[in-house]
Parts: sequence; C-alpha cells; structure tokens
Amino acid sequence: MATGFISMFSSILVTLILFCLASSMLFRGVGGTIGVNYGTVANNLPPPAEVAHFLLESTVINRVRLFDANPDILKAFAHTGIAVTVTVPNDQIPRLTKLNFAQQWVEDNIQPHTPATNIVRILVGNEVISTANKLLIGSLVPAMQTLHTALVAASLDRRIQVSTPHSLGILSNSSPPSTGKFRQGYDTHVLKPLLSFLRATNSPFMVNPYPFFGCSPETLDYALFRPNAGVFDEITELLYTNMLDAQLDAVFSAMKFLGFDDLEIVIAETGWPSMGDSAQVGVDAKSAAEYNGNLMRHVTSGAGTPLMRNRTFETYIFALFNENLKPGPTCERNFGLFRPDMTPVYDVGILRPTARSSIPNYPKSPSPTNSAPRSSKGKKWCVPKMEADDNALQRNIDYVCGLGLDCGPIQEHGACFLPNTVRAHAAFAMNAYYQSSEKKDYDCDFEQTGAITNIDPSYGKCQYES
Repeated sequence: MATGFISMFSSILVTLILFCLASSMLFRGVGGTIGVNYGTVANNLPPPAEVAHFLLESTVINRVRLFDANPDILKAFAHTGIAVTVTVPNDQIPRLTKLNFAQQWVEDNIQPHTPATNIVRILVGNEVISTANKLLIGSLVPAMQTLHTALVAASLDRRIQVSTPHSLGILSNSSPPSTGKFRQGYDTHVLKPLLSFLRATNSPFMVNPYPFFGCSPETLDYALFRPNAGVFDEITELLYTNMLDAQLDAVFSAMKFLGFDDLEIVIAETGWPSMGDSAQVGVDAKSAAEYNGNLMRHVTSGAGTPLMRNRTFETYIFALFNENLKPGPTCERNFGLFRPDMTPVYDVGILRPTARSSIPNYPKSPSPTNSAPRSSKGKKWCVPKMEADDNALQRNIDYVCGLGLDCGPIQEHGACFLPNTVRAHAAFAMNAYYQSSEKKDYDCDFEQTGAITNIDPSYGKCQYES
C-alpha cells in the first residue's frame, strides 16, 4: 500500500515537473531561434495575410517582431503558431504609466488577438534611452511595470513578456569588451531598475547590435565573420574573431558590472544592407548574404561568445522587406531579405527547398552551405514535414542513429553538421533510413513527420544518399 502511494506520488511529481518545464519553454523566449523584423514603412508591400502565409509555408522563420500592434497584421498571423512580438510606440510611453491606459491598451491591442495569434512579447518603445528625451526615459521603467500589471490583471503575464530594445549607445565604453559599462547616470537611475524588472518577470535584455554601422574598410572582414586576425582583449586574454561577439560581450560586461549577468540577452535587431551609397564599404548583396548567413549559423551553433560560452541567442534579422519610404541614406531602404513581391534579394538559407525550387533564376548563395537545391528526375529523398516539431525530429535522429546507420556526417566536424539544427540533422538521418530501406512511402512516415521530395537536399560537401 505504502509502495503504491509513493509510486503514485512520484508519478504526479514527475508530471508536475514536466508541466512546469513545458510551461517555461512555452512562455519564455526560445534561445537560438531566428526571427525577422517586419517593418511597414513602404507603399508597395503585400497584404499581411499573404505575408503570414508566405512566412509559414515558404520560410523557416518562426518569430516576427512588429514595430506597432497593427490589428490587420495580428489577425493575419492567427493560427500560424508564429511567435509575434508587438511594440508600444515611443510617444505612448508616458501615457502607459497610468494603469487605466495600460489596461485599455491591452484590452484594445492584445486581448482580441490572443490566443489565436501567438503574441509572446510586448516591447515598450524602441531605443528609448538613445532618444535623450527625459520624459520618455523617465517614464520607461514605470510604463513597463504598469503594462506588466495590466497583463497580470488579464491573466496574460505568464504568456507575454515585457521588455524594451536598446541601441549600443547605452554603453559608455565597449572596447575591449570586458570593460563594457553603461553610460553614467543612466546606469543606476534607469538601467538598474529596468534590469531588476526583467529579472523579476523572467524577461530578456534586448539589444540592437549592428556591426555594419561599426565597421571600416580595415575591419570589414571582422564584421562579416570572415577569416581575420581578430581582436585581443588583454584583460581577459580572449581573442575575438567577429565584431558581433565583441558587441554582445561589451553589453554582457556592463550587465555583469551591475550584478545582472544571469539575464538572457536577445538580439532584437541586426542586419546588413544589400545596396547603399558609393562611399559606403561592403554594401552589396554578397556582403549582406555573408553577414546574415554567418550570423544565423553563429547564433544557433551553441558556441556562444568568448564571455558567454555555450549559448544560443534568439535573434531577429532586420528586415523582412526593403522599405521604400524609409528616410535617410540609400542603405536604410535596402536592409530587406525580400523584395515586396516576396522574391529574395539574396539567398541566406531562409526559404524552404520547395519554395526555392519554384522561383525562376533563384539567386545562389555565396556560401556553399546554402547552395540552391537540385531537382533530380526519378530520384526521391525523405525529409521532415514543415509542421514537424523538434522533439519528434530528435526522436527520429535517435532512432535512426541507434540502428547503427552512419550518422557521422551530422556529428561535429562532419560534412552535414552545419547548419547545427535538429531539423537539418533529422533530414539527413531520416533520408539515410529511407535510402537503406525498400524506399516505400511508409519508410518515410516516421509517425507522420516525414515527407517524400524529388528536390535533392544536398548542399556543398553535404551529400544526401539517393
């Protein structure tokens, strides 16, 4: 009798622990995922419904950041499962400090769309500290606190985080990275209370690092993740081989100085333009493809940075589309991954193979890991379905590799290790099993997570058996 009770109690306890872990993963930002900033400062963009369908069906993007709370866009993303971040414009921040306004804002902009639309985060303004507007800066943390209170009242606080993105202008020093500090005055009066709020609500610190704006002809290779001599931090004796790591570690050092090195860092914006003015360095489609392709591989690899080892970073590329009405130099209108007709400006590995094969004259990536797919008549391969989740795909990898089939190519340093994602590794493993069988449709079922394709998934030195 006692043994049965203990067994039952243990079972309930395990269930509760698993539920808590699942809830934590559901409501927290998932590290290492790639999102995109969906800006709308243009007069030639496709309707939101088409954009949502395109992202869901044709790309691997699973997170979107909006610069407002446009109801048409929020409706368009309903039932897609794509994680959506919305923004309260800067000019509304002072009003948001009043609870009745915050509650009305949530009622008008969030509640009509959740849970159908997967709203995961609300950003209070954008780069507020860099505006130097005393009213906005003084209102920032109170507005975040009041908005969180409104979410608690609406029982949405466990589903939706509150944060705000910062430019690197919040740093008074960033070189070498270990000496990174926040600007005096803002550090204790604004950023310390802000970081305390983020810690209390389990929300991330968000930054907008742009190596593009920090590089020169001499540091272009360093900014683009190309082979280079690197930059040595004499204090930590660590070598930096790319500018993004140095920027992130400078932010980390500033947070650590205030005692907040335990917080997650999210890259809210980063990108590279494909076109610019003649005086600008490295402004072309090849450089943009290099930066964004290398960026995605780096932040999802699990390597982390010299000061933040073994981390992945939730990252939002700027931007989804070229926006023809943005003011400023030419480059400002050419940060998009896609043109308004939803054709890619360059190949960065975001389109699904089936989508790539349907685009005439599809641009070839300069990176061998992202070369265009090849269709082979009569041959078939087994790949994961678009809707298959990572947990199911990991089980497929474990099953296939456990049978003794050759999984060496998806091990570290193997030809198919990069991109280091569950989906990519599962594709190789599932196809290896399929090719070793009788190649019947049911050999690619994998509990309804596999699909047959005639598009060769091979790329660069990674060759899929056929």
